Amino acid sequence: MKNTFDEAFAKVLKHEGGYVNDHDDHGGETNLGVTKAAWATYLGRPVQDGEMLALTPELVKPFYKAMYWDRVRGDDLPAGFDYVVFDFAVNAGVKQASKFVQRAIGAVADGAIGPVTLGMIKGLTPRVLIDSFSAQKQAFYNGIVARDETQSKFINGWLSRVAAVHSTATSMMA
Repeated sequence: MKNTFDEAFAKVLKHEGGYVNDHDDHGGETNLGVTKAAWATYLGRPVQDGEMLALTPELVKPFYKAMYWDRVRGDDLPAGFDYVVFDFAVNAGVKQASKFVQRAIGAVADGAIGPVTLGMIKGLTPRVLIDSFSAQKQAFYNGIVARDETQSKFINGWLSRVAAVHSTATSMMA
């Protein structure tokens, strides 16, 4: 089994940045890419005042592994492709990322990466997977803005991230 989680986690954190509480961001209060709602779910309790500001990479690393990496089967995906899938799961959720994986390989997009999906992935090259997945991400972000103009202030950052993640992912291919 490969272990690329640490590298992918570090790369995701570089994109996620620090504390943000932008009223236009549908994620709400966020630190290190962790929304207040997601952190509360992970902890199994409401988040206390000031708790989001106190998050550190060491505190959120197990959260990222359990809530995103493991749920998209990162250890079972080809190197490079694991990173693009993980990165998008952080931004759009595990189910959406899983559906994009399935669309990239021509499988039924049920939003759960299981043995059938993993079996189909084995026959494809990581570059093809990364390219298809990245194209879907770009269309997804453009669609958000088309549906809600208040989100247009985020589009340049989203599309820059798609390009940067794509480039990094192709360099990670085994």
